Amino acid sequence: MRRKGLTAALVQTALVFGAAIALTPLLWMLSASLMRSGEASEFPPPFLPSRPTLEHYRDLFTRLSLGRAAVNSLVISIGATLGVLLLNSMAGYAFAKLRFSGRERVFSLLMAALVIPAPVAMLPLFLMLRQAGLVNTYVGAALPATAGILGIFLVRQFARGIPDDLLDAARLEGASELRIYWSIVLPMLRPVLATLAIITFLGTWNDFVWPLVVLTDESRYTLPVALAALVGEHSADVELMMAGAVLTVLPVLALFLALQKQYIEGITLGVVKE
Repeated sequence: MRRKGLTAALVQTALVFGAAIALTPLLWMLSASLMRSGEASEFPPPFLPSRPTLEHYRDLFTRLSLGRAAVNSLVISIGATLGVLLLNSMAGYAFAKLRFSGRERVFSLLMAALVIPAPVAMLPLFLMLRQAGLVNTYVGAALPATAGILGIFLVRQFARGIPDDLLDAARLEGASELRIYWSIVLPMLRPVLATLAIITFLGTWNDFVWPLVVLTDESRYTLPVALAALVGEHSADVELMMAGAVLTVLPVLALFLALQKQYIEGITLGVVKE
């Protein structure tokens, strides 16, 4: 028992130490964003501000109009998340429970496509969106995210655990496939859909490359793109850069902390359900 207690204490100590290492840069980023101009560039750099100030956050929203970029990121992220939940839930349910010719082959092709690097698909995606007139639009920035293969896989794995007898009973009662999907399947997919929503929102909010490619108007830039432009213009103002980084990180961090229980539950159930 003493040996087990010592082992548990060592593991907990290692976890606390690892968490401290991971959180220290984030805490300094938040602290530096509250420092006076030039204070973070002193040597050695202080960990806490001598006189906390919010002037850099005011500059981001007033002088640099970063609030517009935050709204753009929110619109694109919410649009992509809603599209993923609708399309991936339908596709995942179809691959799990509906019988049609070539189902397993098509699903195997989708799984094989996971190994293709995302940058490889950017050029054909951009050309397709240009032909459709969707370049420099919110739809063009959000649309590619709605075709997530990972989301289809997660929903399929979870939906395979739905009893076939339940679906067959609904069909015998005269329910259409759309009614079965909307009234029976969708509520039962809630845990995995919560996980998928978090993954999609975080990925879209933090995405830098695709919005940079498809959005040409500065008024439509997302937060990561606008922040990168800000770095080139105000690279010497460390405190302002840290305030922009906090503005980018804190919303998604708060979302994950608020929904981490549903996230872990959805991932776990999606793996074990067969």
